[in-house]
This record gives sequence, C-alpha cells and structure tokens, in this order.
Amino acid sequence: MKNIIIYAIFLLFAFQLTAQENSSDTVKVKSNELKINGLYLVLGAFDITYERLLNEETGAGIDIFIPFDDEVNDDINFYLSPYYRFYFGKKHAAGFFVEGFGLLSSNNIERINPLTGFDPSIDNSIIEETTTDFALGIGIGGKWITDSGFVGELDLGIGRNLTNNEFNEDLIGKVSIVVGYRF
Repeated sequence: MKNIIIYAIFLLFAFQLTAQENSSDTVKVKSNELKINGLYLVLGAFDITYERLLNEETGAGIDIFIPFDDEVNDDINFYLSPYYRFYFGKKHAAGFFVEGFGLLSSNNIERINPLTGFDPSIDNSIIEETTTDFALGIGIGGKWITDSGFVGELDLGIGRNLTNNEFNEDLIGKVSIVVGYRF
C-alpha cells in the first residue's frame, strides 16, 4: 500500500513538472489592433480601425470614418468599411499586404430643382439630398510593428460604387497613414 501511495505522489510531481515546463514554452500571441488614421485626423475627420488577426498571414477588420470639420462634413456624413487582409511579411501579421474591402457611405449632394431650374433669386432652386452608396475594392499597403506592440501602417485602396445613383462617383479611394497598438 505504501508503494502505491509513493508511486502516485511521484506521478503527480512528474505531471506538475511537465505542466510547468510546457507553460513556459507557450507565448501568447496578441490578436487585436486598435488604430487611428493620422492623415484624416489632420484633414478633419476621425478614422478609427479595429482589426482582429486571424492567424500569421490574415486579418479582418472594420474601419469607421466620421468627419468633424464642416468642410469635410459637406461632402460625406460617414463611411463604414469592413476588410480582409493577407500579409506577406516575416513577422506575425505584418509587412506587405493586399486587402479586399467593402465601403458603405452616406454622402451629401446638391442638385438643381427640376421644377424651378437654376434661378439664384429662388430659394429652393438647389435641393440638398443624402445618398447611400456601397462599393467594393482592393488595396495594398505595409504594416510595421514594434516589439512592444505599437503599429504603423500605410495603405492605398481603390474601389467602384455598385449603386446606380446618378449623383455618386463611380470610383472611390482610401488612403491611410495609421498609428495604433496591438494587444
């Protein structure tokens, strides 16, 4: 009976030592990023991005653009842009990337009132409307990350509106100079 108890205690210590050894070998990979577009911030809009890293080579995220400057707000109310990226760098989800994105936007337009035509003496000769557009596009860029988790990113994308609205632009563009943090 004493031998069984001694063997059981020995096995428990052996499992404990193995578990401690394995836990020190595993490194927790940070899979979330929160970023802000510095270029748009200077131009008068918040452009905030959340990205979830799916594995070493891919990530999916969403980008929200909200203008706070009246000059920017005259053209666009907001946009929401989900994306999927494929990374080609040596670090985990960093380096050169290509992305596919969608872009849902709300835009302000001005058009001539068809009932009155353009007459500066008439107050309602120009009608202001809000349109909603959806585009699909592709982009390229680069992401750099420090060992402490700070992220820098440059990217450029182009897409095409899919809605048949006579007032929207056919092509749309996205430009980003981004700083953020991986956690």
